[in-house]
Amino acid sequence: MKVLIRKIDKKLELPEYKTTGAAGMDCVARVDTEIAPGVFGMVPLNIAIKPPRGHFVLLVARSSLHKRGLMLANGVGICDEDFSGDDDEYNAVIYNFTHEPVKILRGERIVQILVLPFNRVEWDEVDTLATKSRGGFGTTGV
Repeated sequence: MKVLIRKIDKKLELPEYKTTGAAGMDCVARVDTEIAPGVFGMVPLNIAIKPPRGHFVLLVARSSLHKRGLMLANGVGICDEDFSGDDDEYNAVIYNFTHEPVKILRGERIVQILVLPFNRVEWDEVDTLATKSRGGFGTTGV
């Protein structure tokens, strides 16, 4: 699938798959960013993307991010198909859960993206779903 992408800083690499079996492409920080302990930091990712019609970009943490005491603040990021202007640079909001400042360096891989299809739904409101309620939150065991 071909996807239109714009780099903000032409000197940095495009997101890329690091292995042949990788589902996500690693994204890099555009600038050095220091995040104080217990604080959220905004890390620009150097890209603006125009997903194909009917697709969105899912932004998720790299599996190694936690090793630095960092996490993607909102768990995942959903970049809608229409968030696709030249100045719509993707950013990662990163939370530092350590007791020390953490520095993310320009060009460092911190998150990954996946380009995925989506479906629009049309609600059909009913009075009952006509199925047995299961419970949830551990009802099948821990």
